[in-house]
Amino acid sequence: MTILRHHGRPVRRVARLAWLFALSCLVVTQPAAAQFFSDNPPPVPPNNVPEAPTPSGPAISLAPPSPGPASTPGLPATLTQPPVTTAPPPTPTTQANLPGQSVLALSARFGKDLPVVNAGIIWRVYSDKPDANGVFQLVREDRSATPNIVLAPGGYVIHASLGLVSAVRPVTLRQETLRESFELPAGGLRIEGKVGSSKIPQGQITFSLYKGSQFEVGERAPIAQNVAAGDVLLVPEGVYYIISNYGDANSVVRSDIRVQAGKLTDVTVTHRAAVITLKLVSDKGGEALANTAWSVITPAGDVIKEYNGAFPRVVLSEGEYRVIAKNEGKVFERPFNVSNGVDGEIEVIAR
Repeated sequence: MTILRHHGRPVRRVARLAWLFALSCLVVTQPAAAQFFSDNPPPVPPNNVPEAPTPSGPAISLAPPSPGPASTPGLPATLTQPPVTTAPPPTPTTQANLPGQSVLALSARFGKDLPVVNAGIIWRVYSDKPDANGVFQLVREDRSATPNIVLAPGGYVIHASLGLVSAVRPVTLRQETLRESFELPAGGLRIEGKVGSSKIPQGQITFSLYKGSQFEVGERAPIAQNVAAGDVLLVPEGVYYIISNYGDANSVVRSDIRVQAGKLTDVTVTHRAAVITLKLVSDKGGEALANTAWSVITPAGDVIKEYNGAFPRVVLSEGEYRVIAKNEGKVFERPFNVSNGVDGEIEVIAR
């Protein structure tokens, strides 16, 4: 079950656009979130990018990374051709004292009639043709929101990325300034977990994000894995499902959510589980015996988790269980119940 919360009341809503603007500045400085999107290598421009008239057509949205190549209208089916090498960038200067040079003015919006993106974009400009070695040259990279890039006239491919949202467009530069505006329909997603009335601490819960609904048929690869609680992802607007893992046993929750462009969606995933500590003791309340092997099983005998040690801690969904302890060739067991939000200690008497 998924509950969206704002000011302590369970409602489903998204934050105001202004939150994402401040958030975009945060995203490019937070290592935890950046691992998912800030420095992913860009797609390599295809071998035969068609020259576009001036002004060029609308931006072409690209799907998030996937195991197979994605087809894009007007471009070849694959964007994973020869490796890119970086050409020395021209010395920045003004257009006025650069005869024979052009200025490429770039900007982006979250969508038509939506506000401009003021932080977090990575712009990459490539040559539109490979060199003699078949390598596409990365001509310039810029991380400002609205860069003015000075280039020689000619054909280029612009790649813009904001989180997991990206777009690519071929352009032709002439002597005059060329202004290009992209649509990057990104929305922010921030996930946290709770059990009972308590927030699950960071480090005890992780999330994986998948495109589409959990009820759709077919296997899909996650677009983000091991997302920590409180991290912010920028993803294309649309429907996603979250797989939430509290601990490393059987407390798993699946939740469908919708992300809107230009808005921050806060999601709280509720688990019904508890943290259980296991002890094998000679007498009730005694010291735990070391070198114990543990198996936590269902009443039907299905193994949920196995551990070794004196004090294993396991997060279990509420329900009925049996625990088996093996020590010095002897086997001991007992049944126990787990109640939602009630952490506890289970002692197995070695008799």
